[in-house]
Amino acid sequence: MKKEDKNQIKTDEKTDDIVDIQPGDIVRVHETIKEKNSKGEEKQRIQVFEGIVLAHKHGNEIGATITVRKESGGIGVEKIFPLKSPLISKIEVKGKIKSRKAKLYYLRNYKKRLRKVIKK
Repeated sequence: MKKEDKNQIKTDEKTDDIVDIQPGDIVRVHETIKEKNSKGEEKQRIQVFEGIVLAHKHGNEIGATITVRKESGGIGVEKIFPLKSPLISKIEVKGKIKSRKAKLYYLRNYKKRLRKVIKK
């Protein structure tokens, strides 16, 4: 992996870089979405979902998933992304939050701000 692509993980490559995503990471997931308009034409676009990783399940298997949570208009939104899906174009790690737990489900009803870790 090149040095400038350190924070980007491409899922179409079959590498072990997916293990780098851990609970507490702030990530941007680029997902390809297919839509049909009123005329019946199919269009593709990339939608970005940015939030905190609550859980990383199933290690580096084919069915590995991450749960990402964000607050949108005061309402919590969670999405589960399969890591080895061809619909996920890339995952960018933007930052990190200091945590000691493997699953951060307590953030669903935790109101205080968490301390961000500064990457060097």
